[in-house]
Amino acid sequence: MRRLSLLPILVLFLALTAGAQPASVAERVKARGAVRCGSVERPGLAQQDGDGKWHGLEVDVCRAIAAAVLGSPDKFAYRTYETPKQFDAVREQQDDVFFLGGLEIHDQKLAGAVVPGPTVFFESHGVMVPASSPVGHVADLPGQGVCFVIGTSSERSLSAYLEEAAKPWLRHPFSEEGEMTDAYNSQKCHAVAGEITTLASYRLNPGVNRLQSRILPEQTTSFPLIAATSTQDAKWASIVAWTVATLISGERPETKWYAGGAGA
Repeated sequence: MRRLSLLPILVLFLALTAGAQPASVAERVKARGAVRCGSVERPGLAQQDGDGKWHGLEVDVCRAIAAAVLGSPDKFAYRTYETPKQFDAVREQQDDVFFLGGLEIHDQKLAGAVVPGPTVFFESHGVMVPASSPVGHVADLPGQGVCFVIGTSSERSLSAYLEEAAKPWLRHPFSEEGEMTDAYNSQKCHAVAGEITTLASYRLNPGVNRLQSRILPEQTTSFPLIAATSTQDAKWASIVAWTVATLISGERPETKWYAGGAGA
C-alpha cells in the first residue's frame, strides 16, 4: 500500500489555520462599515429620541471613533445594555467599544474580558428635593422620606453616606422608576435619590417640574465611566484611547506652555 506524504497535508493545514485567524477589530470595523458601541442608557450620555436617533456624550465619542477609523461620524451603531442577556454583547465581543462603570464590570463579571480604557465622564449619585423643601444638605435628610429604586447603587451609596454621618433615614423603596417619580410628584416622599444625570432628567418631567426641584450639593459617591475595549486587541484599544485624548486636547485652551484647540 502506498504511503501518503505528510508534507502536502501539513501545508494544507497551515494554510487553512492561517486563514482562520480572527481579524483585528479595526479590520472587522472596516469590513462592516460601522463602529458598534454600547452602554447603559443615561440621560445626556446615551439616549434615544422619539425618532430613534442616538444622542449624548458617549454617543459623540463613538461618532468620533467612527470618523477616525472610517472617515465619517455617521458610520456607527449604538445599543444599550440593561439585562444580563444584553451584556452578552460585551462578553461575546459583538460590539467594539463599551462605555462602562466599575459596578457594571463587577456585577456582570466582565473583569478580564475588557480593557479599562480612558475616562469619558464622571457620574455621581445625589439627592433631589423640591425647591420649597427645608432640606439644604444630604445630612439634613433624616426625618424626610427618600424615594429610590431598590437594589441600585444609588441606594447603597446614600446608605453608606448617612451611616458614616450616623444619620438614620426614612426609606421609600420602589421597584419601578415610574412609580417612584409618581410618589415624588405627589409628595408621598420628600426626596429622590439617583444618578445626577437621571435626577437632572427628572426635572424635565412635567410633574416634577411643577415642584421646581433642586439637586442637593453633596455627591454621595462619584465614579468614572470608561471607554472599554476587548482584551484581544491592544491596537484597537490604542485607537480608542488616542481618539479620546485627541478630543480632550482639541478642547484644551492654548497657552504659552502648550498647544490647544486644533493645534493640539
